[in-house]
Amino acid sequence: MVGAGVLSLLYAMAQMGWGLGITVMILSWVITLYMLWQMVEMHEIVPGGKRLDRYHELGQEAFGEKLGLWIVVPQQLLVEVGTCIVYMVTGGKSIKKVHETFCPECTPIKTSYWIMVFVSVNFVLAQLPNFNSISAISLGAAVMSLTYSFIAWGASIKKVIPPDVSYNVKMKSTSDGVLNFFSALGDVAFAYAGHNVVLEIQATMPSTAEKPSKVPMWKWCIWAYIGVAICYFPVAFDGYYMFGNMVDDNILITLKHPAWLIAIANLFVVIHVVGGYQVFAMPVFDMIETYLATRLNFSPSSTLRPNFKSSFAGITMLIEISILFFGSLLGFLGGFPFAPTLHFLPCIIWLKLKKPRKYGLSWTINWICIVIGVLIMTLSPIGALRNIIVSAKNYKFFS
Repeated sequence: MVGAGVLSLLYAMAQMGWGLGITVMILSWVITLYMLWQMVEMHEIVPGGKRLDRYHELGQEAFGEKLGLWIVVPQQLLVEVGTCIVYMVTGGKSIKKVHETFCPECTPIKTSYWIMVFVSVNFVLAQLPNFNSISAISLGAAVMSLTYSFIAWGASIKKVIPPDVSYNVKMKSTSDGVLNFFSALGDVAFAYAGHNVVLEIQATMPSTAEKPSKVPMWKWCIWAYIGVAICYFPVAFDGYYMFGNMVDDNILITLKHPAWLIAIANLFVVIHVVGGYQVFAMPVFDMIETYLATRLNFSPSSTLRPNFKSSFAGITMLIEISILFFGSLLGFLGGFPFAPTLHFLPCIIWLKLKKPRKYGLSWTINWICIVIGVLIMTLSPIGALRNIIVSAKNYKFFS
């Protein structure tokens, strides 16, 4: 649940200010927790013991075989592939930061090359067969995400507040401020990415009529979200209190001292996004393998999986080393594919399957979440795309 999106929350706060920033952060936490509860509940909503082990299976149950597939799969693929791409640039930039910290006199190496180093590790790990086989990697990634979040939080508190710190929203004009706010909404949305694989994770848990999987799953979701709050809120709020609006789009780039501790934090980020990449790539591999076997009649073999998994890693690497806009890319992805799958698609499916009483509490809450999610999906890509266009004026591909 705690992803690399935590690194950009301080930057998002700087685009929103205290009032809007705190409101958006807390509201996002509450809404996405509610969405998570709905998805866990709907995993076994079909009578007779049938389990909806994939997000698209949930969509098919609500909208029909074909329509459900077309509604869910494109969005889920965008989320998972987009997350893998962002994790690549995060890992590459973090390795570069570690290198520059421990060897300040060394010849600078392009970020693109560091991304290739990061991807080379994932070329190997991508060959693991399923979620159970990456459990140890996932555990290590979870520990690392908690650790670097605490380091970012602690280093911010340790810092002396500069006398010229400003909490005014940094903008060149009113329209600039509004568009930056739209992009910040996407940054916050990107930080809550785990919903897209929650059903796949719940599918690995045993379930019986007496002990349905939703009971332990929801218990650990609560613990996960407590961890999210402990990581996200201090990093965003304490960091903003210490730095104001003078921040980079990655808090570990903003923090410079103590250098050795920030370098270690960046190393932890690398370990975390290696594990995160595997978690988000696994459902994509599952979809590709299913498509190749059922639609294109490929026979399962010892060479099929390595070929398409390596091809996926290579293609996403080429995309990422072409475009390195970390902050704006988070805002765009957070709004365009993330908002539907996180903020309102579970609500629509819930209304379709559960059919709560019209104008009742459940019906009203879900429609409020749908409206908020549609606004995020519409507005945040506009702000993020505008920032990408502005940054692209002086950008060189494969730099």
